[in-house]
Amino acid sequence: MAKILLVDDDQNLVAGLKQFLEEQSYQIEAVQDGEDALQILSSFHYDAIVLDWNLPGMSGEAICKEYRRRGGQTPIIFLTGQNDIEFLERGLAAGADDYLTKPFAARELAARLRSLLRRRQGAFEAELQAKGLLLKPEMNLLTDGNEKVTLRPKETALLEFLLRNPNKIFSAQQLLDMVWSSDSAATSNTVRTWMGLLRQKLSLFNQQDLIKTIPGAGYILER
Repeated sequence: MAKILLVDDDQNLVAGLKQFLEEQSYQIEAVQDGEDALQILSSFHYDAIVLDWNLPGMSGEAICKEYRRRGGQTPIIFLTGQNDIEFLERGLAAGADDYLTKPFAARELAARLRSLLRRRQGAFEAELQAKGLLLKPEMNLLTDGNEKVTLRPKETALLEFLLRNPNKIFSAQQLLDMVWSSDSAATSNTVRTWMGLLRQKLSLFNQQDLIKTIPGAGYILER
């Protein structure tokens, strides 16, 4: 499930987009202030950023420039009420990947996001494998070629992250930062609970030890 940061101070627009995109199986986190957005981006990972041009605290253009200056690589779509080639040029120069002029249909934004995420995943496998298991993230499906198990979206997100980052130890806090939203009330106990649920699913394939707990350090998926 792709994790999207939506930055816009128009509460009605945000509410409508959030509802629509969540129905399209995106995980949406929304903030209204530019400075808050930049602070969140310094600590949490997202698969795409939808960024309004005019924001309180810090402009979208300034956020984009600073985020790219810090090495941020996440795709960015600008939202703006300006239908002017100058703003398009400035947005792309700042580091944006796409540009959408208001008003627009939510379906158009969803289509742009799908396109960006497909291009970004060009370097990634759409399906992930480890020790005879195959994960299909878009379907929340885990299979060994014979049996199939449907995962909960959070189980999929957790397993996908570890499969994309094998042989590395991640603390519970790091997993919270990468897999959960920054406004989530989740704690290390939440990670432990979801890890237990995921291992129950893995045990159906006799792979409950695929993800190991390293006492005092965190979790690792070894390939």
